[in-house]
Amino acid sequence: MKDQRIEKLVAVAVNITKLLVIIYLGFIEVFKIIKSLQKLIDAELDISRKWASQNYSILKKRLAEQKIAGV
Repeated sequence: MKDQRIEKLVAVAVNITKLLVIIYLGFIEVFKIIKSLQKLIDAELDISRKWASQNYSILKKRLAEQKIAGV
C-alpha cells in the first residue's frame, strides 16, 4: 500500500518536472524568436531611416534653391 502511494507520488513529481522543463524550453524558444525578429525589424528601420534622411536632405536642398530663385 505504501509502496504504491510512494510510486504515485514519484510519478506525479516526475510529470510535474517534465512539464516545467517543457515550459522552460518553450520560453527559451520564444525569446530566441523575439530576438531574431528584433534584429530583422532593426535592419528594416535602419533602411527606412536612411531613406527618410536622404529624402529630407533632397527636400531641404530644393526648398533652398526655390528661395534663392525667388519662387
